[in-house]
Amino acid sequence: MWLKLFFLLLYFLVLFVLARFFEAIVWYETGIFATQLVDPVALSFKKLKTILECRGLGYSGLPEKKDVRELVEKSGDLMEGELYSALKEEEASESVSSTNFSGEMHFYELVEDTKDGIWLVQVIANDRSPLVGKIHWEKMVKKVSRFGIRTGTFNCSSDPRYCRRRGWVRSTLIMSVPQTSTSKGKVMLKEYSGRKMEVEHIFKWITAHAASRIKTIYNAERLKEEWNKSDQYWVKIYLFANLDQPPAFFSALSIKFTGRVEFIFVNVENWDNKSYMTDIGVYSMPSYILRTPEGIYRYGNHTGEFISLQAMDSFLRSVQPEVNDLFVLSLVLVNLMAWMDLFITQGATIKRFVVLISTLGTYNSLLIISWLPVLGFLQLPYLDSFYEYSLKLLRYSNTTTLASWVRADWMFYSSHPALFLSTYLGHGLLVDYFEKKRRRNNNNDEVNANNLEWLSSLWDWYTSYLFHPIASFQNFPVESDWDEDPDLFLERLAFPDLWLHPLIPTDYIKNLPVWRFKCLGVQSEEEMLEGSQDTENDSDSESIDAFSSEKEVFEDKQNVVHNSPGRASHCDPEACSCANKYCQTSPYARKGRSYGSYSTSEDMEPDWLTWPADMLHCTECVVCLENFENGCLLMGLPCGHVFHQNCIVMWLAGGRHCCPVCRWPSYKKKQPYAQHQPLSNDVPS
Repeated sequence: MWLKLFFLLLYFLVLFVLARFFEAIVWYETGIFATQLVDPVALSFKKLKTILECRGLGYSGLPEKKDVRELVEKSGDLMEGELYSALKEEEASESVSSTNFSGEMHFYELVEDTKDGIWLVQVIANDRSPLVGKIHWEKMVKKVSRFGIRTGTFNCSSDPRYCRRRGWVRSTLIMSVPQTSTSKGKVMLKEYSGRKMEVEHIFKWITAHAASRIKTIYNAERLKEEWNKSDQYWVKIYLFANLDQPPAFFSALSIKFTGRVEFIFVNVENWDNKSYMTDIGVYSMPSYILRTPEGIYRYGNHTGEFISLQAMDSFLRSVQPEVNDLFVLSLVLVNLMAWMDLFITQGATIKRFVVLISTLGTYNSLLIISWLPVLGFLQLPYLDSFYEYSLKLLRYSNTTTLASWVRADWMFYSSHPALFLSTYLGHGLLVDYFEKKRRRNNNNDEVNANNLEWLSSLWDWYTSYLFHPIASFQNFPVESDWDEDPDLFLERLAFPDLWLHPLIPTDYIKNLPVWRFKCLGVQSEEEMLEGSQDTENDSDSESIDAFSSEKEVFEDKQNVVHNSPGRASHCDPEACSCANKYCQTSPYARKGRSYGSYSTSEDMEPDWLTWPADMLHCTECVVCLENFENGCLLMGLPCGHVFHQNCIVMWLAGGRHCCPVCRWPSYKKKQPYAQHQPLSNDVPS
């Protein structure tokens, strides 16, 4: 995670440096900066009209270029960056989409339930033609969409009952605006009553209704009263201008920031005494003044602070953000950081995308989960002071020169998404190159893995995890959730065996109990070796006789055991000596001759005290069919059966994860048997 965060911060640094590089190129070629002021006199009539349309000022009654130029000067200073953005937006021939409402619920959800925006809806009555023609409606949609005004068409033929209830018996235009100045308040619907259907007249009607929600001041006494008043609004923005009404972008922002920022329009057109404006720090007209508890801020003096909707919206969001703005910002950053995993992950292409999808799901889930308690804490009343101090810190940091550069870069890259995506892809490819080079130097094999190899390993892991438990335990035995053993059930369902056998981890083998086989009263290994050298010259006949007699004794005792009705739990105690003895519950018969050893004496008893409590007492390994010799290593399985360590390890490592005697799974615990210690007088009746 920290590596992805580092690469993301490095990418932002690259974007910042790249923006400064572009500014240097523009300055070198043209000799101007984006913050340089433009003289409206040097602009053509078409460019002046474009600026007025972007600011939302009507010019239908101004035929002369001089009048249009004066209106541009009255609305605010013009910068090179604003002129470039306006001309680029004018040249763009993209058609703006308009919503077609399907019925009452669709209309209510989008229009009447929208608390912080303006809607312009054309209602088409039954068997009537629309009030605004198709060509004029497309122009209207494109014009109002610059100011965040959404448009739509409601055809009464889709829901005639709703139109009759609303009283829409003829085609008309409907505009929805918030009714109150509080956030998330009710909305009201206004109907166009004009006779002229030109775009300029309809737009003038829209801006007039939007401007009526802005508090307007016409004299110095009212300004003084408003300036010194303290109310619920901590942040206020004043527009001091010599205009009849504020620009449309200013009115649209007042609706968008309802409940957060108060917009005040000060009309100084007929003022004689302007001394009070000098006292509060307003020296030029027009001026956009942001007043906060920390002081006043003159909008337009820093980089990227243009007189446009997008620039002022970005500025106000950074100064007075709401929780949704912070959530969207964190969502963008988290997803950008998660996409870095596509380039950091090395190996097969499918592996990269699988890891990317996993990272996106994990990061977004964690983000949503982490935001839930934050939203809960913000609702607590005793955290109001913390919230206010946080906003104060944001206002201090976002009114600096560095913050203005960041906002300007954000507007630049958001208006050029292809450049943003190409730089992100280039940065990611560089990260992939250096990460691949680093891992090759570390001799990492995953760099050269192809898609087929990785999918094969993924399938092996998945099947092993799905069909078998993780067979690793610390203390043997342990409680398990697999007490009913679904593997046995799956084996029954798999008949005939057409499935691939899933891989079972073998790490459980190292946790199986291991101990040494010992006999009571036996000499040390060195003494036994010396004794064995003295008996090397014994005749073969003696060995054969001894074997024959031993076999007869064993067969007699086996007959006694088989004829005994009480042999189910354990074998004859006399048959549990250190030589030629079988496991108490083993169904296997003794095969072959008995190999002599230093534990073959009939009077030598095994030391059962050294055995684990839940292991069955026996003296022979059914894997190799040899007796346990004194000092040999034994290993027990969860079912209780005991074998030579080497024998059972080779058995299990070969893929046969079950007991050779009872076929109980070797990785699954079993309830221990009740031990019956062999006694000398315990003879089956």
